[in-house]
Amino acid sequence: MRILIANDDGVHAPGIAALHDALADYAECVVVAPIQDMSGASSSLTLDRPLHPQRLPNGFIALDGSPTDCVHLGLNGLLEQPPDMVVSGINLGANLGDDVLYSGTVAAAIEGRFSGRPAFAFSLLSRQPDNLPTAAHIARLLVERHGELDLPPRTVLSVNVPNLPLDHIRGIRLTRLGHRARAKAPVKVVNPRGKEGYWISVAGDVEDGGPGTDFHAVMQGYVSITPLQLDRTFHEAFSGLGSWVEGLL
Repeated sequence: MRILIANDDGVHAPGIAALHDALADYAECVVVAPIQDMSGASSSLTLDRPLHPQRLPNGFIALDGSPTDCVHLGLNGLLEQPPDMVVSGINLGANLGDDVLYSGTVAAAIEGRFSGRPAFAFSLLSRQPDNLPTAAHIARLLVERHGELDLPPRTVLSVNVPNLPLDHIRGIRLTRLGHRARAKAPVKVVNPRGKEGYWISVAGDVEDGGPGTDFHAVMQGYVSITPLQLDRTFHEAFSGLGSWVEGLL
């Protein structure tokens, strides 16, 4: 079995090394990851220039593009043998609720939907790597058992791991996405030459984080697994929209 490993923290991030080490004796693993931190890149593709892969001394492949670029190339000709599965992470930082709309970690897994097997996105609820071994252990357990899954095609599993030692993890919960409130206002800055700019600010506070949500599970010490589907059509809206457009043309 061949696994393509990607991330959005960059090819030199400790999370991707931990993920590779956790899976290397289970499958043939190839790492293709951005050459720099591409957090927040979502599902962007680079279309205005060629991409230049570079093999590093440790065997990882660095790409001057987005997380989605990495998986797209990995599935479509960059590798001698196409991968059977895509696993993304381990992201240093949560990807909960609305975060999945912006996350390059989740986007890499979403691009992996074309591999024909479930794709995984793993995130640790910390910017520090202290409990990366916990997330790596859980990643190995879940990937090992992927063959027992009975899921619709193109399902992506977003996994968030509490920032705890393994023996403090209370278990695993299947969750839905919670929701955040509106993000904080951008922060205006002025450089020494008077040019104005804006820093995108922090994500909004949790607005919908009750029982059953990914927010609630991780705050209670559980690993959260949220199955994501790619069909974003709001099917229930058809009835209301039908009368709205009727007779317009």
